[in-house]
Amino acid sequence: MKGDDFIAVYGYARVSTKEQNEDRQFIALHELCIPEKNTFMDKQSGKDFERPQYKKLVRRLKKDDLLYIKSIDRLGRNYGEILEQWRVLTKEKGIDIVVLDMPLLDTRRGKELMGTFLSDIVLQVLSFVAENERINIRQRQAEGIAAAKAKGVRFGRPPRPLPENYHDVYQRWEIGEITGTAAAKECGMPLSTFRYRAEIYKKGKLL
Repeated sequence: MKGDDFIAVYGYARVSTKEQNEDRQFIALHELCIPEKNTFMDKQSGKDFERPQYKKLVRRLKKDDLLYIKSIDRLGRNYGEILEQWRVLTKEKGIDIVVLDMPLLDTRRGKELMGTFLSDIVLQVLSFVAENERINIRQRQAEGIAAAKAKGVRFGRPPRPLPENYHDVYQRWEIGEITGTAAAKECGMPLSTFRYRAEIYKKGKLL
């Protein structure tokens, strides 16, 4: 107990995009009978990491409260962030954390020096593995895209077809009869787009 209050129990879930399903995390938290008002969830990109619900949760947490999370990477986007949030929660806020996917990371156990030491070691290893896996995923994605491009696969939306008058306008622009601004206006496109398409058009003619 904390003074006259009972220890409050909280749960936090985070999904990296709005399309990702959070059911797995919520089912795990629901089975612990955590009150709905004490369950916080963010649907945010891991890039900006602006997590309003997490910040609201941290403001509410008080010493000796208990926080459940499904996995360690819910605390941060990278190794350093995870360690920093763990420090803030356990040292500054003075709460206990239970990581459901890793029973060793339960600060209610091993309050003695050896227990704390082992938890810190496990946390650092898991944080490193989580960040390393994200790096590997990005690298595999980049390699896959590069391989696909090498095979002629195009990404993104296909370019809009050229207007019917483009060939005539291009010829007049190329010999200096009209300016690029005038040519772009006749083709109904921004000047930068006209020049970009002209470069591609020119290369196509040389092939």
